[in-house]
Amino acid sequence: MRVIAGSAGGIRLAVPKRGVRPTMDRVKAAIFSSLGDGVVRARVLDLFAGSGALGIEALSRGASSVVFVEEDRQSAQIIESNLASTKLKGRVRQQDVFDFLRHASGAEMFDVIFADPPYEKTEAGERFTEKLLANEVLSQLLDPDGIFVLEKQPAEVLPEIKMWRLLRKKKYGATEVLFLSVSRGISRKHPRMDTNQCEVPQAFKAASSRRTPKRLRREKSTVHSPQSSIE
Repeated sequence: MRVIAGSAGGIRLAVPKRGVRPTMDRVKAAIFSSLGDGVVRARVLDLFAGSGALGIEALSRGASSVVFVEEDRQSAQIIESNLASTKLKGRVRQQDVFDFLRHASGAEMFDVIFADPPYEKTEAGERFTEKLLANEVLSQLLDPDGIFVLEKQPAEVLPEIKMWRLLRKKKYGATEVLFLSVSRGISRKHPRMDTNQCEVPQAFKAASSRRTPKRLRREKSTVHSPQSSIE
């Protein structure tokens, strides 16, 4: 695994020996191709960070800051090592993702949020993807013009999305990537949306005059388908 582009392009990244499913380089390349300039100067949150590959790619391409959240201590140490080898800076939180969300103040918002949760269910029998999408704090941490990038199994069928608007979904072998934004509604009370209906953006383009990624310029169409220190 390596950094694909930017200031650290070509540098190889270490990967934890256990408990991690790294995002393939071709999937990572596709994600950042879709985000385009939206990552430049962005504030990024990398949940279930693993080796930190997505957040480090964002930093290499010009993100202003990244917070990495990873519960496993070995993985958190690997992120630290990868930051050092790429000469990039980020904040590493060795913490359960949902514990992090429970204690998030909301004072810090993010322009891009990545999440690559385990495919297995939680100890309570919930799917990580469903639990994330139902988390109100997560939606409050994302800037109104921000993008939430969620990786999941293609076979996993999600329920109706309450707080999120599906912008794009794309399969890459054993991985499906969803691009979502926070549904616009009064007092953040969001209408339900059928995940089989989505708006497909032509490109993710950042406004050059803004710090945050601009919402997508797109033609509307409907798709139908069934260093730092560890804290």
